[in-house]
Amino acid sequence: MLHNILVKQLTTSLARSHTITSSVVRQQLIQARLYHGRALIGKREVVGFGTNGSYSYIDRPDYPHPAIRFREDDQALTALRAKEKEDWKKLTLDEKKTLYRATYCRTFAEMLAPTGDWKSITAMVLFMLTSGLWVAILVKKFAMGPMPESTSLENRIKQLEYYLRLRANPIEGISSKWDYENNRWK
Repeated sequence: MLHNILVKQLTTSLARSHTITSSVVRQQLIQARLYHGRALIGKREVVGFGTNGSYSYIDRPDYPHPAIRFREDDQALTALRAKEKEDWKKLTLDEKKTLYRATYCRTFAEMLAPTGDWKSITAMVLFMLTSGLWVAILVKKFAMGPMPESTSLENRIKQLEYYLRLRANPIEGISSKWDYENNRWK
């Protein structure tokens, strides 16, 4: 959808131009502009390669050089850019900040500042743990029946005696730890 809109806009703008007459050349130019993404960035200046060669802007402290400037140049910025090419000592602090903000959205301090996201993450984790605990309590109280008789201490002792009488698993199991001559544990 977006591709079709961009092709239509570029075709109409190129149709007004009298320098390109061949439709094949026009289509190749349209495809090249769309491929490189310049149709999507407006009038912003391309100042570098970017992270992966695409014309996109992103603030990242690990890769601080975006491919395009943050803002499009207007008349005031164009005048500042001309003044920027001269001596930087003649620029005021506000002009330097304006030039910086035209190229970058945030400073390193703003990018690395804590956001407070840990609070919402901690709240969500505690909410999920509490919900799980309440579900387990309610299931144990209302959905589960009584424990079977085989879990009582007397029945577990009887089961252990039964295994010892059978001499079950005599090499590494429970019977290997019982002394049958003295009737006690080894």
